[in-house]
Parts: sequence; structure tokens; C-alpha cells
Amino acid sequence: MSSPSIVWFRDDLRLADHPALRAALDRGEPVIGLYVLDEQSPGVRPLGGAARWWLHHSLASLSERLRERGGVLILRRGPAAEVVRDVVTDAGAGAVFWNRRYGGPERDIDARLKESLRADGVEVASFAGSLLFEPWTVTTGAGTHFSVYSPFWRACLSLPAPRAPLPEPREVPASGRAPASESLDDWGLLPHDPDWAGGLRETWEPGEPAARRRLREFLAEDVGAYDRARDRPSAGATSLLSPRLRWGELSPHTVWHAAIEAHDTSRFLSELGWREFAWHTLYHFPELATKNLRREFDAFPWPRLKPTALRAWQRGETGYAIVDAGMKELWHTGYMHNRARMVTASFLIKNLLIDWRHGEEWFWDTLVDADGANNPFNWQWVAGSGADAAPYFRVFNPELQAQKFDPDGHYIAQWAPEHRGEEGLAPAPIVDLKATRQRALAAYEQVKQAARSGN
Repeated sequence: MSSPSIVWFRDDLRLADHPALRAALDRGEPVIGLYVLDEQSPGVRPLGGAARWWLHHSLASLSERLRERGGVLILRRGPAAEVVRDVVTDAGAGAVFWNRRYGGPERDIDARLKESLRADGVEVASFAGSLLFEPWTVTTGAGTHFSVYSPFWRACLSLPAPRAPLPEPREVPASGRAPASESLDDWGLLPHDPDWAGGLRETWEPGEPAARRRLREFLAEDVGAYDRARDRPSAGATSLLSPRLRWGELSPHTVWHAAIEAHDTSRFLSELGWREFAWHTLYHFPELATKNLRREFDAFPWPRLKPTALRAWQRGETGYAIVDAGMKELWHTGYMHNRARMVTASFLIKNLLIDWRHGEEWFWDTLVDADGANNPFNWQWVAGSGADAAPYFRVFNPELQAQKFDPDGHYIAQWAPEHRGEEGLAPAPIVDLKATRQRALAAYEQVKQAARSGN
């Protein structure tokens, strides 16, 4: 009797450079792929709507690719630890392999599951498949984690270079006694009544094959303009790889080595470093999405929330062209250019004086690339409460940002054409920039005073 190996797929929906899958194949027994939709384990954050849409299509692609190689992907829903143990029993599995996760609740689940399975005589191993550098390997001279990006990235680059990516397997032999699988359609990941995902379908093709095509296109056509044009939303110079990395359709090792082989891309590689910095920060501060990393910001005097202002921001009806363009790009495509992300976040936090957590929650629900580290990490960076945070006095002026980064108005014309048309079509500005900037600076001054007094 064979004892199949289970490969537990998580945010690594690919076949190439998949260390857990490689370990299962090397074991020499049949392989069962497993994905668990876990929305019940304590502390595990349910996915947002745009993320659920992407997950549906990426899982469909992964299942098809496994089937083409003789393999199978089992879908189960429920608390991950219970589900994995059930599948081990159903399959008579002798081993379970996975690539590591770095969020606090996820690590706790994995550690307890690893211990219990090993106690039952099941071989269990986890692997580094989602980060270039493991969080516990990058520390300051004092042995602590970094709070500033530049020395963090220098420390990373002083370590041995990231390993080469593993090849994609040609065959994935399936077990003759694969457990029953739930239906992907029955999970209800796609929106209905209304179906708001038309723009996502126009913009994206989830799955590993499309991800690899986009990487090739970027390195062949766009990376040369990345450094000088990456801040211009209409320039088309960004990689558009963030959702591919978020869902693990590409590994960072694959992107790293492909970029090095193609060009001198130190600026682009530093963006991979920023992604690493976010995940390392989450590893050391698991409550990144709900608590200020810099605890002195607990004294920030957020006023009572005004739902009308928050809704205007969410709908792209603030009266400021680049803010409205960014928010409408987000709603239509599930994505927003990074410059627009910074401007829209600054506007919400500093001009509307709305707690950064409200913005983080909206992006979590509407971005296809929102993950547990980068989404809250970047919101805290803009707010000034996070690691390597922007100076508190830095308040983006959306009008000046539009002049500098969309000088021809192409981005605004595409996403918020009412601001380029006849006078009177655009919504009136909902706040005064000068007055709200001064109000934000006064609020930040209270944080400084509280920090000085030790409160």
C-alpha cells in the first residue's frame, strides 16, 4: 500500500519553484494537492471580495495544470487544522508538505498541526517558498528586527543570494484513493447579484501561465523605463506583478533571477525588498492590521468618523481629480497605481482625518493584490505610525501630485473624465486642502507632545 504525500497549497498557487511540491515528488509516493478555504480559524482574516474573485480563477487554473500532469487538487472548506487532518486520514497519507506562512495566526495553526501530525507518525516538513529571506535571518547587530528599510535591505543583500528557482515538474502522479473534493463553484467566491467583476475580467487573467507571460513581457518591454517612469500612473512602466506575487503564481525567487538575467534592475529589485520588509515586519508584529506599530500614535486624536466623507472617498467623489481617478481605477480593476495609492491614502488620513484602518479595510476588500503584510504595512507607512514611516508633516497635495505625475492628464482623463470635461461636471471639493493640512499637522503635533511626556 502506498502512503501518499499531501501538498497543502496556500498563497503559492503554482507548480514552478514550489519547494513543498518538489519534496513530495522526491518522496516517491503519489501526490495529493490540497487547498483549504479557511474562514473559521481564530485570527485568520476572511478574504475581501476582489481577492475571492482572483482566488476562484487561480485555483481553477492550478487544478487544470495539475490534472494535465496526472495530478489532482482537492478543495475543502473549514478550519485548516481540522481539514488537513481529515484529508490525511481519508487519503492514508504518510507525509504533508507546505511552504511557510508568516502571519501570527497562520504560524500558530501550522505549528500545532505539525506537532500533532508528527505525533501520529506522519512526516511533516515546511519550506521557504514565499520570501527571498526568512525573517529570523535578517537582524540588526543587536539581534533585533529592522524598523528602517535601507539598512534592512543592505542586510538582506549582504546574505547569500536567493536560491535559484526550482523547475516545474512534468508529472505529478496522483493517488488512486484521492479523497473527495468540494466544488469550487459551490464556494461562491464569484460575485452575483450584482456581478461587479466585469472590470476585473477585462483587466486580469489569473493563473500561473498568465503570470509567467507578464513577467516575460515586463522584462522584455517595460523594465528599461521602470526607474524614470514608475511614478507616472499613465506611463505603463509598472510590472503589474503584485497580484502574481500575492497569490504565489510567481515566486519571488523566479522574479529575482529572471530580473537579474534580463537587466541591471536594482530599482525594481528594491521593490521586491520592500515586499520583504513588509512581511518581515508582520512576522515580528502580527497585529499590523489593527494596531499602530509605533505605539505613540495611539494618542492620535482621530475625530468621530463622518460616513459621508468616507463614502465620497470610496466612490471617487472627493472633488480632487487624482484622488477620484485612483479610487475609480481601484473599483473597476481591483488595482491602483502605487503613486495613486499614496495620494489617496494621504488624502483619507490627513485631509479627511479618517483613521488609516478604515482605508486599509477598504483596500483589503477591493484590491486583488491585498495581502496580510503589504496592505496594512503601507497604510501605516502613509499614516506615519509604521516602520520607516513617512515624516508626519508629509501631506500629499493632490493637485500638485497631479501636476507632477500626470502632467498631460491622461490618467485623470481615463478614470475620472468628469474632471477634464465641462465645468460643473466634477464634484465640488469636499474639504479645503490648506485648512485640512493644518488640522492634520496640529493632530500630529499632539502625538509628538504625548510621546515627549511619556503618555
